[in-house]
Order: sequence, then structure tokens, then C-alpha cells
Amino acid sequence: MSRAERLLALLELLRRHRRPVSGAALAESLGISLRTLYRDIASLQAQGAAIDGAPGFGYVLQPGFVLPPLMFTPDEIEALVLGSRWVAERADPRLGGAARQALAKIAAVLPAEARQLLDGASLLVGPAVDAAPACELSAGDADLAGLRGAIRAEHKLALRYRDAQGRETARTVWPIALGFFDRTRVLVAWCELRQALRHFRTDRITALTLTEQRYPRRRQLLLREWREAEGIAAP
Repeated sequence: MSRAERLLALLELLRRHRRPVSGAALAESLGISLRTLYRDIASLQAQGAAIDGAPGFGYVLQPGFVLPPLMFTPDEIEALVLGSRWVAERADPRLGGAARQALAKIAAVLPAEARQLLDGASLLVGPAVDAAPACELSAGDADLAGLRGAIRAEHKLALRYRDAQGRETARTVWPIALGFFDRTRVLVAWCELRQALRHFRTDRITALTLTEQRYPRRRQLLLREWREAEGIAAP
């Protein structure tokens, strides 16, 4: 590969690691010598790349650094378009609007050739077979944005939940994930009443209160336990 391609590949490799990664590991992944890697790191830093680290310590790309749009391949562009369209059609209005805005921002910085691929993408999202009209959304469905905020903040939720038999219970839960499906949306949470991880269909949540109280365990640990229990590999 050319030097420019190698530098972009190095940025992409660093972006995948949240913790410092050794120069030896980076050099091996790129198929280059350590000396070449050190020169490439120095070149990227000189050009403004927010790379922290040093030989013997490891390197990490600081959060917020944006990779050049030239990194997008045709397959990646189609994936972005299809994913954004799916979110716009299936998620709540706030998240759907964010998907459209994100795609517009990507389109604004793409080179002309890549922008033509984005504009001409022919991957479409079919209609949901049982999408409920907005006026029929339950309390839980109506505040999906609030649920997402509680997940990010690791805050407890107080809710009333009606099961498949129509029985209603009051729950305090620790929300850790939100699943979007064609037929329903599902909140994954630790339930204080059942003392276990549980799944809650948002269309069965009859009342919902967002609290400011943080739950005592880290969301990532709970999410890992849920994945292990369900046999789901980490993304």
C-alpha cells in the first residue's frame, strides 16, 4: 500500500482500541517495522492527529478525533445509508431525526464520487408489518429518548409494567440496553423486584418515571452478564 493508505490504516487501527496499544502490535498488524511505525506516528502527530503515547508505553487515539471521509468504501457507504434509513423508519422521532442529520453531515464532507454512491444507494427499508400509529404509542414507547438517556446516565427507572396476562406490577429497574425490532422494542434491565436481569416490552410499560438516582453497578458489567446469559457475542 502507499504511504498515505498506510497512515489512514494506522489511524483506523488506533481508532479500534480504547486503551494504549503497543508499537510492536501496531507494526505487526500493518506489516511494517517499528522504525517505520514510529516515523508514521510522528508524521500523523505533526499533521494534528490526537495520538498520545511513546515507545515502550503504547499509543492511543484521543476520543473525538474524526477520521478522513476517504476511509469509507462503497460497502461502508451502503451500510451507513441502510442503517440510517432503518433507524429513521423504526426508531423514535428524535433518534430518527438524528440519523437523517448524521447522514447529511457525512454527505457534506464526502468527495464527489463517494457522494454519488451515497445519493444513489438503492438499499431500502421495507415498511414495518405492525408499526403502531403515533397516537397509539404507550408511555414507554412515547419516551424512548428518555430511556436512552437513562441508559447512558446509568440512572434507575420507576415503571409500571403489564405482563402478557394483563397483570400489572410496579418495578424499579436499572436500564442497560434497548433493542429495536420490527414487531416490538425491548428494554433490557436489572429488576429490583425479581433480583435478576429481565426484558420489558416498551409497549407494555403503562407508566414511566425517570429518576436522578444512579444504580450501584456499572452498565458495562451488567451488559456483559446479560450477553453471557443469553449467549450473545460482544460486538
